[in-house]
Amino acid sequence: MARRGKRRLKERPLVVEGNPKAVASEAFRILRTNLQFTSPDRELKTMLVTSAGPGEGKSTVAANLAAAWAQSGARVLLVSCDLRRPIIHRIFGISNTPGLTGYLAGRASIEEVIQPTSVPGLDLIASGPVPPNPAELLQSKAMGQFLRAVREDYDVVICDGAPVMAVTDAAVVASQTDGTILVVEAGQTPREAAIHAKELLEQAKANILGVVLNKINVRDQKNRYYYYYYRYSEAE
Repeated sequence: MARRGKRRLKERPLVVEGNPKAVASEAFRILRTNLQFTSPDRELKTMLVTSAGPGEGKSTVAANLAAAWAQSGARVLLVSCDLRRPIIHRIFGISNTPGLTGYLAGRASIEEVIQPTSVPGLDLIASGPVPPNPAELLQSKAMGQFLRAVREDYDVVICDGAPVMAVTDAAVVASQTDGTILVVEAGQTPREAAIHAKELLEQAKANILGVVLNKINVRDQKNRYYYYYYRYSEAE
């Protein structure tokens, strides 16, 4: 059975839950809406969120996007597929075990690894203990069976993957999902790194849905119109 205990967010609060009127919260809602209309001719139920390298905010984007989608009334599952340096369970303040690796290794059922979150409609599967063979587990038949099973039970499944350029894990998951979102840190991710990450995903036959430019300072001169537009909307 899934653990039903609900613990509050600890290390990294969800902005869409903690501050729904913030500019960032509206940005995640816009991202959700845009994704809903990205593939009108192709069902989009399973998505991977990844980045070129570590520290670009992919896990924060995945968590907030999943929460925003759940707030729209959808039944959403967030899966931590970063089996090497998992963060998602810390964002929600829940246990990291048995997690996805527990299921893929045959030690737990899907029902046993699903945990509820403080966001209504949003469930979470943590990564589980770090395995010695992450890429092999993600490429296993069990992973394919897992994705087929959860897409039947949820409206949207969002996978938080490892960085593309660090290991092959993200490319493996990208090839098994309906679409991939690449997160790029504004002013920090080198252009060459972003292009190379895109090429690696394309080689894996990923359906790249788009790029999220993360950590933008909305008070910068070049982003002033964006900032004041949403400040005006909030005041209204």
